[in-house]
Amino acid sequence: MPQLTQPQAEDQQLLDKLRPSRIVLPVLIGLSVVGFMFWRSYKPGDLAPLANAKPLWLLLMLVVLVARDAGYVYRIRYLTEKVLSWRAALDVIMLWEFSSCVLPSAVGGTAVAPVLLHKEGIPLGKSVAYIMATAMLDNLYYVLMVPLVVLIGGDALYPHEALQGGLVATLRVGFVLSYVFVTAYALLMLYAIFVNPQSVRRLFIRLFSVRGLRRWRNKAYQHGNELVLASAQLRGNGWGYWLRAALSTAFVWTARYLVIGCLIAAFINVSWPEFWLIFGRNLTYKVILLIAVTPGGAGIAEGAFPTFFGKFIGTPTMTNFMVLLYRIVTYYLYLVLGAVFLPRWITRIYGKPKAEQVMHS
Repeated sequence: MPQLTQPQAEDQQLLDKLRPSRIVLPVLIGLSVVGFMFWRSYKPGDLAPLANAKPLWLLLMLVVLVARDAGYVYRIRYLTEKVLSWRAALDVIMLWEFSSCVLPSAVGGTAVAPVLLHKEGIPLGKSVAYIMATAMLDNLYYVLMVPLVVLIGGDALYPHEALQGGLVATLRVGFVLSYVFVTAYALLMLYAIFVNPQSVRRLFIRLFSVRGLRRWRNKAYQHGNELVLASAQLRGNGWGYWLRAALSTAFVWTARYLVIGCLIAAFINVSWPEFWLIFGRNLTYKVILLIAVTPGGAGIAEGAFPTFFGKFIGTPTMTNFMVLLYRIVTYYLYLVLGAVFLPRWITRIYGKPKAEQVMHS
């Protein structure tokens, strides 16, 4: 069997991660969990609120979804300094979302995104720098937003009505620890990119030279080198570049967290304080999704949803319907879009024979 060259191996790894057959497992897991939840809770008449759907809120939800994706396309195009065309930026975002749906949440689309940019003609070092910039901005949004929602929602951010005291305490500890970790990492990236990347690189190598952590030393070395490259690439960009990147990041994540509130308000009467509390609970809900080991959090996202948002909806049956609708518009939709965009992108990058091979694998 002929040996693959490094570029060929990179291409094969990318296409393996994106192959359409990966759709099957998360769909089976997610729909099985929702089906079980419906079977356990269904009562005739529980879905009566569907007859009182508010078209304006449904329209607003669709506008938020489209605006979110448009914001992502805008951000990646301008972060890459317009090297990407609008079409290429749209392809990258759709495949990024698709990879986030078919890979474990802990890995997400960031494992694929630099290679996608590289295939669009951006040098790999620059591609890694741009993706690290998006990760830093995403983390900073979380760091700045959490104190605001804690100030507004306080202890109501935790689902006391659905969890016993010990579980609420565990969730609170997990939330605080995740916030501390994300804050530390975001500040470390800021320091590495804008101040002293070499010292952070040395810190990574020393930290992962400690017994018990040595197995990750090579990855730490690689990550340190990536930080140095990212710093060289990004440090010279002016305030306009970073302001545009920061505002687009705030826009897309705010839109992302508004979806559940809009969806619930489309069928249930929700006061404005409750609407913003739903927005805040999204940040505690995210802690569960961060530790999900299934592709796209399938099964875990569905199972945890009633705990965090059930009290705003009412009956378990109606809550389970909301779970299904929420996952359709934020998860299954991107599996379908990925299956549409993937063959077009592979054909454009690799040619039609390769697209046919991947789509039938």
